[in-house]
Amino acid sequence: MSRAMFEYTKVILQKVSFDPILFCKELEKAVNRLLPYELEELKIWLGQFVQGKPELSNSLIYLKA
Repeated sequence: MSRAMFEYTKVILQKVSFDPILFCKELEKAVNRLLPYELEELKIWLGQFVQGKPELSNSLIYLKA
């Protein structure tokens, strides 16, 4: 079940990437819902996803802690 949540999170983030504010909100939700090892995977995926999208790079602060 949790793997499905991780994949769902990636799909949602891709779909809302047109709006940086909405993207940050969805990322914040994901941080609260995903398991610690899934957050590590999300950090890796997100680092690759935001390359070339400077408007989304600010969202990485939600993964720092």
